[in-house]
Amino acid sequence: MTEPTPSRPPYAGTRPPRLTEVSAFTTAIGTGWAEVDTPVPLPPGAAEAAAGHRARLVARLGPGTVVAGAGRAPVRSNDTAYDYRADSDFVWLTGCAVEDAVLVLTAGRGDPRDHAATLYLPPPARPGETGFFADAAHGELWVGPAPGVADWARVLGVEVRPLADLDAALSRLAGAGATPGTEPDLVRRHGLKADPELATALSDLRMVKDAWEIEQLRQAVDHTVAGFAAVVGEIPTAVAAGGERWLQGTFDRHARTVGNGPGYATIVGSGPHAATLHWVRCDGPVLPDQPLLLDMGVETRSLYTADVTRTVPPGGRFTEAQRRVHDLVEAAHLAGLAQVAPGRAYADFHFAAMEVVARGLHDWGLLPVSVDEALSPAGQQHRRYLVCGIGHHLGLDVHDCARSGYEAYQGAPLAPGMVLTVEPGLYFHPHDLTLPPELRGVGVRLEDDLLVTEDGAEVLSGALPISAGGVEEWVRGLL
Repeated sequence: MTEPTPSRPPYAGTRPPRLTEVSAFTTAIGTGWAEVDTPVPLPPGAAEAAAGHRARLVARLGPGTVVAGAGRAPVRSNDTAYDYRADSDFVWLTGCAVEDAVLVLTAGRGDPRDHAATLYLPPPARPGETGFFADAAHGELWVGPAPGVADWARVLGVEVRPLADLDAALSRLAGAGATPGTEPDLVRRHGLKADPELATALSDLRMVKDAWEIEQLRQAVDHTVAGFAAVVGEIPTAVAAGGERWLQGTFDRHARTVGNGPGYATIVGSGPHAATLHWVRCDGPVLPDQPLLLDMGVETRSLYTADVTRTVPPGGRFTEAQRRVHDLVEAAHLAGLAQVAPGRAYADFHFAAMEVVARGLHDWGLLPVSVDEALSPAGQQHRRYLVCGIGHHLGLDVHDCARSGYEAYQGAPLAPGMVLTVEPGLYFHPHDLTLPPELRGVGVRLEDDLLVTEDGAEVLSGALPISAGGVEEWVRGLL
């Protein structure tokens, strides 16, 4: 039996119309929509904290105007973009994370505390506007309902205007000389001045966290601790088939559920991969008898992140050689933690941990020189197995305050309100011929997040065990 020839669809062979040019369509789609009450995505207290941050910046810089941009998502491929994450300085100054938003902050010539802040952001395209269906970036038919200009003004307590008004505002400022800006793409697009002094000022100011920021970091760490438990519970599945990527996905899913996502690329390194400092490929198996290094951090919805590392035995027990390495790293870690207190030099915890590492390696016969020579500026032979530093500031960025100079960062004393990591490790690569066979392919790192207090330091991630025995017991309990 012969199949009937299908009829051609209506208007086959003609060019589909541009919907923006079809008045019947634009009339039909522009009406019949109910009002949607869209909450502003702003954590409680963020607006008040941002106002305090702006006042601190104005007090440091004095009269003048600065422009801060939220940035935009970079292109991933063709017309797709990477996930958007707002610029940290912009978030610190506004509490807002809207893509392409711009803050213009002006301090008067009198009291520098008298300043004006205006936020420019792209308003959502709502029913009745062509962009509602034609703008894939801001049309609510594409991206969903979003708060508008008036909504943001209400919750932030500053003047908020449509982004289309920005060019005129910057033109008015141009007559007063070059205006410094923070975000590189914003600087290029609007002819602003890339000002290293502004970048340094923001970095320095962000070192000491206020009470609101500390609470955000506590939440980040608590969520991260829970994420570690979720990952360890999935080790049997990872050993059986899922491998490192299964555990990476487990943590990333947890981070995305409780916060904005992971604060950096999650590191899951099994066996020889644990010795690679930034093993983010996570494309290997999870070996049941080899140490598993987990370096993970949840970024909260306010964009503050944790950064915690533990090295665990997938089967619940370290071998004698593995435990020996873990014990040395633990001793270095405890020595570093003991040096974190107000008034202590920032570098003290680095040198304390390095001394323990160097002495341990010397005792094992792995140093070709004396401990004193290795620790000297002209030596550093022990750094073959620990080439990275021992810690860093933590906050909106996992490596926070990175644009500060040496005098304000490594050369400065610690102060209450600083949050930092301490993270010694030993990284014995499988192809390192200076090592005895039993140590090749063993990588161990311990990393905790600390808050400097008035009289010492608080280990925010202290809910996780540090000792080899404690780690073993914790893992067995979760398995």
